[in-house]
Amino acid sequence: MPGSRPSWSTNNPETVSTDYDVCDRLVFDEISLESVLELCDREKPVGVVVSMGGQIPNNLAKRLAQAGVPILGTSAENIDRAEDRSKFGALLDALKIAQPRWEALTDTTLTAEIVERVGGYPVLVRPSYVLSAPR
Repeated sequence: MPGSRPSWSTNNPETVSTDYDVCDRLVFDEISLESVLELCDREKPVGVVVSMGGQIPNNLAKRLAQAGVPILGTSAENIDRAEDRSKFGALLDALKIAQPRWEALTDTTLTAEIVERVGGYPVLVRPSYVLSAPR
């Protein structure tokens, strides 16, 4: 269809820098709250997609939304709900979706006690805020 964007995606920034049907501008900068806010102030985008850049933008989502930057795709609230163990567990409970017994561990001196409470070894240890693929 004329004027439509291709359905493929790439992690290679050089591909989009030479294909003006894919993007109008390519910016190389750090991904920080300050740099993204500055870019948004200069470019006035309709919104930003935070779920495609790895963990750093996911971690910025709430602060960007609080700063008034429109988040396209998954909302900052839902990214936080998926990333935060307690919020995600509460969502599964509310939807009556079974989940393994789990607990949040904030002090490694409690490890043995928590392992026993969840049923013993083997256990899976995973930090919060790690859903995105590595960049």
